[in-house]
Amino acid sequence: MGLAWLPMATWGAGRVSSGDMQNDRTLTILYTNDTHARIDPFPDTAREFARLGGVARRAHLIKEIRQTHNNVLLLDAGDVFQGTPWFQLYGGEVDLRVMSEMGYDAMAVGNHEFDLGLEHLAEVASHAKFPMLAANYRVHNTPLKNTIRPLTVIRRGSVRVGVFGLGIGLEGVVPQSLYGSVSMYDTITRARYMAESLRSFHKCDLVICLSHLGHQYTRASRPSTPDDLTIAAQVPGIDLIIGGHTHTFLDEPVRVTRPDGGTTLVTQMGHSGVRLGKLEINPECWRETGTYRASFYEVGTALSTTPPQRQACSSRDDLPSSRTESR
Repeated sequence: MGLAWLPMATWGAGRVSSGDMQNDRTLTILYTNDTHARIDPFPDTAREFARLGGVARRAHLIKEIRQTHNNVLLLDAGDVFQGTPWFQLYGGEVDLRVMSEMGYDAMAVGNHEFDLGLEHLAEVASHAKFPMLAANYRVHNTPLKNTIRPLTVIRRGSVRVGVFGLGIGLEGVVPQSLYGSVSMYDTITRARYMAESLRSFHKCDLVICLSHLGHQYTRASRPSTPDDLTIAAQVPGIDLIIGGHTHTFLDEPVRVTRPDGGTTLVTQMGHSGVRLGKLEINPECWRETGTYRASFYEVGTALSTTPPQRQACSSRDDLPSSRTESR
């Protein structure tokens, strides 16, 4: 099967002077969430997602994209652990090793990362060649003090990208015997501090939150921490929230107006690695005109070496519709 194209979100049209969207200031952000130890594709007999997913296919796809796109970031919003016999046998070590081989830049800490306890997480995290982020977890004086970080700054070309993580409230979600003395900061207060620090102190051009809080809750189902849409509406300075935990399949990002009048994009790619999200964004185009390009790949639908068509973000051209890239 060749490359399939389906209509999705639209670009915001505007007049900017930054030139082509694939210039030195354009980022290609690839992302996953809740992969849940799905190393192999779903089997042919699966009731849902038959033959989709698998880390070998995802790795091949990421390699293809890196060959045709500059300034690629690869991020995950947590719950890498738990879900298949791979986790029962190897306790997450295989997942972190293959993510390192794929070149992930950062991941949020999900609740299932605690499933074998703090000491185990600290041990297997040594195989991750990328930071594990949760700014609202207080890990001082725990085995995770050198494992979990609040934020990281990534440079791609001339762009500085600030990334911080938020984890779901552990009480009532994870047995206390597994998370021990890890405690919580107030999530919204901590998110505001992270965004302000990345903007003002670290001088980042784009701020991304990797969230394992969940996309949206009803009042009855709400955990002790806020959801992604609440964070977006109450915290200024975040450009993009890549979410997890609720296994929400979003065909396009949700746009939320934040307190400073700007817009935060909120996205999530379901679960089990059946989708790879993709967001192309130039910080100047985004800030001045709200321009971005959102798409996703269905991993396993088709594999093609045909690169996506490059689009323009110029002062003369209207920006065309975004597309979904199914592979």
